Amino acid sequence: MTATPHILNELRQTFASHKTRSFEWRRGQLLGLKAMIEENETDILDALHTDLGKSGFESRMSEAGPVLGEISHVVAHLKRWMRPRKVSTPVTNQPGRSMIVAEPLGVALIIAPWNYPFYLTAMPLIGAIAAGNCAILKPSEISPATSKMLARLIPAYLDPAAIRVVEGGVEATTGLLAERFDHIFFTGSESVGKIVMTAAARHLTPVTLELGGKSPCIVEPDCDLELAARRVAWSKFLNAGQTCIAPDYVLAHDTVADELVDRLETSIRAFFGDDPKTSPDYPRLVSDKHFDRVSELMSGATIAVGGETDRAARYIAPTVLTGVDADADIMRQEIFGPLLPVIRYGSIDEAIGFINARPKPLSLYLFSNSAPARDQVLAQTSSGSVCINDAVMQVAVPELPFGGVGASGMGAYHGRASFDTFSHAKSVLTKSEWFDLPLRYPPFSRTKLRWLKRFQ
Repeated sequence: MTATPHILNELRQTFASHKTRSFEWRRGQLLGLKAMIEENETDILDALHTDLGKSGFESRMSEAGPVLGEISHVVAHLKRWMRPRKVSTPVTNQPGRSMIVAEPLGVALIIAPWNYPFYLTAMPLIGAIAAGNCAILKPSEISPATSKMLARLIPAYLDPAAIRVVEGGVEATTGLLAERFDHIFFTGSESVGKIVMTAAARHLTPVTLELGGKSPCIVEPDCDLELAARRVAWSKFLNAGQTCIAPDYVLAHDTVADELVDRLETSIRAFFGDDPKTSPDYPRLVSDKHFDRVSELMSGATIAVGGETDRAARYIAPTVLTGVDADADIMRQEIFGPLLPVIRYGSIDEAIGFINARPKPLSLYLFSNSAPARDQVLAQTSSGSVCINDAVMQVAVPELPFGGVGASGMGAYHGRASFDTFSHAKSVLTKSEWFDLPLRYPPFSRTKLRWLKRFQ
């Protein structure tokens, strides 16, 4: 299917019919998406394995399962979110009533990435549906099996008059961005995010940009080092490091840095065995191009753990690097692969300074049991989200908005935040006709001015 004005016109006609505004339609579509996952889970997991080499367990844990959880959460709260919200009315507008009405935006464009190709297509779609919108979905061509699976299943379970899937490469995405949408939701790299925002600006279309960056992880000496190593290793090598909120590098205190590296190696071996290449639980890089880019980032650093590669299999072992130069390429670009630099620091002030000298990250992780250290990091750094004594798991809390800040993105979603992202908060004031305050009407006088100052 190609993106044409004809498709958009059909969706706009559907939206104009008010069909998508009812609670029944929204709930029905969300339950349809749930049924699609439950009835075709094997197909979904197989597609993810084809594209990324993910095990069925990992795909269920990190893609299909969280989407089902999000649907249940949204369905349970949707009716309340849709209700007009009453707010106070000042005396100058009495007698009167003020409220905020959540109004759907119209037709949304959702451009998904390849690294979590099912999850990152379905999650914003849940918000678009919940808010009463029509949507065009553009899966990534870099994960073709998942793209084809979505193009096949979505029309069978969701309303094709309101929700469409457009497949294709850069040309298809460029064609979509040339059209006028009511909202664009993009997940991907900062460089492509700039292209999306530039295209949206031509139509003054609002955007949500979920980008990435280099998410730091601070390991303080007072934490449970064995637990920290296990959780850092799990979150970093999940999906072979192709996770936008994975710890991109570790800042380890001088007194525990060597032991942390040893414990990371122990955790990697416990997860994937002596040869992770043979483990059914360790994924692969998505493409040869991505493999080449990540492999080159290892140059100049000391390989403390791992380092083995196989281009034909798109395999890079879980790798821990030390002796990394702060100005090396690996510290200038998002790694998005299974390489974990460990950098030493002497004080929490030094670690905070290192982070603040770089663009604001999507996520920040701190392993510490010191309340003053936690408070200082929270107060003196800026990031899209923070997780203390764990990593990545903040995305599993539906009441926590997920999004970036600065170069790591703009806007947020998950739970209520998704509903708000795809809604316009329309202000409504209803005034009574039985009383009309003469104060505001000319002619003005000193007496009216005195009364005005009392009211304001």
